[in-house]
Amino acid sequence: QVQLVESGGGSVQAGGSLRLSCAASGRTFSSRSMGWFRQGPGKEREFVAAISGSGDTIHVTDSVKGRFTISRDNAKNTVTLHMNSLKPEDTAVYYCARGVYYNVYDRSTSFDYWGQGTQVTVSS
Repeated sequence: QVQLVESGGGSVQAGGSLRLSCAASGRTFSSRSMGWFRQGPGKEREFVAAISGSGDTIHVTDSVKGRFTISRDNAKNTVTLHMNSLKPEDTAVYYCARGVYYNVYDRSTSFDYWGQGTQVTVSS
């Protein structure tokens, strides 16, 4: 089976940067899209960003576009969420997920394995 382990979460001041990494174990890493979701306090889980299997296509949700980006290193089986200019509203538990498909989708139902989540807290 697939196991996804996030790292890099923590606390940061508004305007700061943070980098979240997801290390994947299992088969066929490069054949699947990978994504990041987040769930803030009292909110539903929402899509943040996703990247295609080869890394040639990325989608970033409008609320973080221009501040966040996603990358992957298939040789290392890792996916990274680069977060800049963080805002308090970015505070959430961030989840790494493996996509069902090679290309990018933004619905949670298009992802079949999930990490345990890592907390990101942005203070004013």
